[in-house]
Amino acid sequence: MNRTGRTLALGCLLLLQPLLAHAQAGGNSLLIPAMGRCTLNTQPQDLEQALAACQKASEEGDAQAQYELGEFYYEGKNTPRDLNQALSYFEKASLQGHAQAQFKLGTMFFHGEGVPANNVQAYILLKMAAVNGAEEALDTADEVTEKMPREELELATQVLGQIFRKYLMELQSADGRTPFAPLP
Repeated sequence: MNRTGRTLALGCLLLLQPLLAHAQAGGNSLLIPAMGRCTLNTQPQDLEQALAACQKASEEGDAQAQYELGEFYYEGKNTPRDLNQALSYFEKASLQGHAQAQFKLGTMFFHGEGVPANNVQAYILLKMAAVNGAEEALDTADEVTEKMPREELELATQVLGQIFRKYLMELQSADGRTPFAPLP
């Protein structure tokens, strides 16, 4: 990476630091860290117990558990593939700002997996996933953009603008300062 690139990356990190700190405090609706972990990559005899533990964590609001359950049903490796279940769990995690769940949900809308294909919804989810750290979502969002008529792209951009304005307002009202104010 050249000097300009490093400077730009460092600048972006410095701008994001207050947002990440606020997210870790639990007050940020877009950047929320995973609360806990569950793993469904277990031996077949342990799967039932692991599944129950993940479902319990999911019911308690653990975004990572919701994502793991979504993957479990999406992949269908140790259970029959169930796109409705996968969609449900990905939606729950996505609403909590889980980047990989947003990415997976966006690709499901893009390819029409378990839902009717919807490029506007896919584009919005993929852009949110990219903001939350799923870098591969940018490439997929570009693919979606190529397939969208101009009107759909304008609509998706307007919706994203509304989402991010609301997000910035939440940040401003949460601690009484602008999100880009200097660090204390």
